[in-house]
Amino acid sequence: MNGAVSGFDVIVVGARCAGSPTAMLLARMGHRVLLVDRASFPSDTVSTHLVHAPGVAALRRWGLLERAVAGSPPIDTYAFDFGPFTITGRPGTGYAPRRTVLDTALVAAAAAAGAEVRERFTVSELVVDDGRVTGIRGHCAGGRTVTERAAVVVGADGLHSLVARTVRPHGYHEKPRLLCGYYAYWSDLPTDGRFETYDRPERAFAAWPTNDDLMLVIAGWPYREFAANRGDVEGNYLATLETVPAFADRLRGARRETRIVGTAVPNYFRTPHGPGWALVGDAGYNKDFITAQGIQDAFRDAELVATALHEAFTGAATYDAAMERYRAVRDEALPIYEFTTSLAALEPPPPELARLLAAVSGEQATMDAFAQVATGVTSPAEFFSDENVGRILAAASRGVETPPRR
Repeated sequence: MNGAVSGFDVIVVGARCAGSPTAMLLARMGHRVLLVDRASFPSDTVSTHLVHAPGVAALRRWGLLERAVAGSPPIDTYAFDFGPFTITGRPGTGYAPRRTVLDTALVAAAAAAGAEVRERFTVSELVVDDGRVTGIRGHCAGGRTVTERAAVVVGADGLHSLVARTVRPHGYHEKPRLLCGYYAYWSDLPTDGRFETYDRPERAFAAWPTNDDLMLVIAGWPYREFAANRGDVEGNYLATLETVPAFADRLRGARRETRIVGTAVPNYFRTPHGPGWALVGDAGYNKDFITAQGIQDAFRDAELVATALHEAFTGAATYDAAMERYRAVRDEALPIYEFTTSLAALEPPPPELARLLAAVSGEQATMDAFAQVATGVTSPAEFFSDENVGRILAAASRGVETPPRR
């Protein structure tokens, strides 16, 4: 690979769900990797922390599943309550491990693979020589400033990525913040262990089980109401849950164990590579949390970027060609990005979509297929194709099960 410098092959900035797997995979391939993060582990972060079936499959491939989901019950059933009807499907087993468990397992795996891990390390700036990123400058807590060099610096440092701010990648398919989401953990909340989500006019909420017999309950409203509602977040959060009386009744005997925290995120694709740098996870691609696919997106991109860099380092492909393949495969996520952002708007579905969803309800194979879309197992482009929609509607009109796709 042209432009290599002494030091490390790769420095990964950010050690959570995108950074640690990237470092781990590259280290397993035999590359010299430095992984840094300003946090120490275990530590928490605001997150839906759902790992749907594609993310579970990645953890299994890496030999990390048991450690990464320790103490988190399996989630086999997903229920999408639209008011007049509910779609209940089984898209494959998911888990919702707390980030204190998941991220710690990923960091440990990176270290076990041979990556050098520096926790509580703050990156103050990138080192750039003749337009090419060649390293980082930063310090451990209370320590002196050091400079580390690498052939490539990978920004896995999230929404507010220092790497992205420095290299200024091109953004595309950008959309503003659409949804405010507010999170809290509850104990003694009766549940059958499934993922459940409720869609009501301009309101939505969801709940699922996690570690320590807790339930994560997330409620949200359109971002345009952020300023009006921020003075009484708790009141608006509870009022949102009251839109479904049966759920509110279950909640009355439960105990909220944490304060309510909130977030709202922009939606974007960014060019994920350039001279001496790459972006992975939220630093390069982000969509609203309403489909809770951020972790599996990070896992996917970690595998893609590690493979691309390995090809470049070994001479199997040029850096630009390998990284463009990474970008092309990542950008195949556009249909689920559009599906997610449409859900995040919390607007009533147009009549034709409402008719389709009603037709899906009650027919198990089709409900499973819808749940696979919502969890990232299959693409919305496939499910919402004219052929498949026609098949679903025709079967519903005859009152028979949807015939299998061929």
